[in-house]
Formats: sequence, C-alpha cells, structure tokens
Amino acid sequence: MERCAWAKSDLDKQYHDQEWGKPHHEDAALFELLILETMQAGLSWSTILAKRENYRAALEGFDPVKIQYYDQTKIEELLLNPGLVRNKLKMYSIPKNAAAFLAVQKEYGSFDAYLWSFVGYQTIVNFYEEGEKTPIKTALSEKIAKDMKKKGFSFIGPVTCYAFLQAAGLINDHESACRFK
Repeated sequence: MERCAWAKSDLDKQYHDQEWGKPHHEDAALFELLILETMQAGLSWSTILAKRENYRAALEGFDPVKIQYYDQTKIEELLLNPGLVRNKLKMYSIPKNAAAFLAVQKEYGSFDAYLWSFVGYQTIVNFYEEGEKTPIKTALSEKIAKDMKKKGFSFIGPVTCYAFLQAAGLINDHESACRFK
C-alpha cells in the first residue's frame, strides 16, 4: 500500500502526502487548519479541501488579526459565498476563534507553544493496520477541546479537535503500511 486508504481523490492524495500527520509549527498554518477543521465538522474532508482556496480568498489569507473584527455584515457576505460551507453557526465561529487564537498567542507567546504543550512537544505516533478504525476522539482531544472552549474557542468539540490534531501533526495516524507515516 502506498498511502492510507482514505486518500482516494487526487486532492486527498496531495493533502495526505504533503500535510496530514506532519508536524505544523507555524501559527498561520495552525490557524488555517483550525478554521478548516471547524468548517469540516459533519462533512467530508474532501469537501473542505475542494473549498480551501475559496476560504483563503474569502478570509484574507486566514489572517486572524483581520478576521477577529468580522461583523454581522461580513458574516452575511460570507454566507452568500457559494464557494464556502454556508452554515451560519460555523461562520459565526470564525471571528470568535480568531480572537481566541490571538489571545492564546498573547498568553503563551505562540499558538504553537500552547497546542504542542499538550503532547510534550512530540508527535504521538499510532500504528493502525489498513482498515482498522482510528478513533474519532480520545481523552487528549477531549482535554484540549475543553481547554480551548474555556479560552473562548467555539465549534471545537473532541471529534473536531482530534481531526485538528491529526491535521496539525500532533497525532500521526497514518496506517502502518503507508509509506508517508
């Protein structure tokens, strides 16, 4: 097997091979993944990957400093954008999460320092066989999601948080036979 079984489309394969499970330490990349994961909740990751460039354009390159000030008028504009997931609750979480992200940066020096402290600054590597079910949440994702909510983040429960941890490379869940693990 060349890669994990879930990576079927060309877009999925590119994301899988170049990003997923690889440690991300740049705050800008972590913020982008956080926003994309909150948009993905309840949808396929392929759907979000296909809309990623639309999000980059609509959200000014995922700039949390600008996004934190998005008001109802801006949110309504985003909700009319057919290139985005037009879910009102998810859309309203974007500026709230930008503000919380910036507050965490200020408190910890970087979002990276905050997030990676939960795993002792080391990627957790799991070894799942092909077809074996990876968890959708863990005690770690429950702990981080709870802390993030306490810090003002929204639309980030334990399942979304686990997917975020995988995307950001804090957890490496590549299947054991995957050459990208």
